[in-house]
Amino acid sequence: MLRFVREHPLLQRLGAAVRSLRKQRAWSRRELSERTGMSERFLADVEQGEANPSLLKLLALAEAFEMQLVDLIEGAIGELVSGDAQPRARHVALLGLRGAGKSTVGPRLAQRLGRPFIELDVRIEAATGLRLSELFVMHGESYYRQAERAALEQLLASDEPCVLAVGGGVVTEPASLAALRARTTTVWLRAEPKDHWQRVLQQGDTRPMADNERAFADLRRILAEREPYYRLADLEIDTSGRSVDEVVDLVADGLRARDAAFAD
Repeated sequence: MLRFVREHPLLQRLGAAVRSLRKQRAWSRRELSERTGMSERFLADVEQGEANPSLLKLLALAEAFEMQLVDLIEGAIGELVSGDAQPRARHVALLGLRGAGKSTVGPRLAQRLGRPFIELDVRIEAATGLRLSELFVMHGESYYRQAERAALEQLLASDEPCVLAVGGGVVTEPASLAALRARTTTVWLRAEPKDHWQRVLQQGDTRPMADNERAFADLRRILAEREPYYRLADLEIDTSGRSVDEVVDLVADGLRARDAAFAD
């Protein structure tokens, strides 16, 4: 019986999720132990998929990571316990820094998949009654992140799958990133810094780096800081040197390959 538990794929997936969440925050296992009240030895067993934590211990882990228990469970083991022969229809979330191509790739991918395309920032503007530039000036980034989280939760509660473009910084918010990883198929549209920069300039938008002589250096720094979070995406698509149609083809192919692997 012990051998079965230690090899169960649910516990392996849970362990990988806990380890990933801990490393995202640059916590040592001792720090996680202090936040949860669990021993380092037990947490090591959890991360290795060799422990079967109780519901209360799962709740303590979720609270330490500042996320909902359902997000921790769904993100780790949801697909394995769904009982469906085919994967659930999931939202597709496009991640990436501004200039990655989310707003251009998104509508065409949505058309290809027969789904609506939604930009989360548009939902935020509708909910707050403010344009993003006004929102940042009047209330600051903290207020924006709260509005972003509320809009994301409302959208993810919908049963109708969509193609969703999210803001570039959403990955730095642990709760929002956890919700995306648990309830969507995440796609990082990757590009070289110079390509991000050129696309942003073509859009006429350098927020939040306006009037900054070191804007390009800041862009490179922000991309480097966020790259570890972007790399957690289910799919990674390099958009540099590719047309929009080529990128759409690559994303669609990647989604089909994931569905086929799950079905097998």
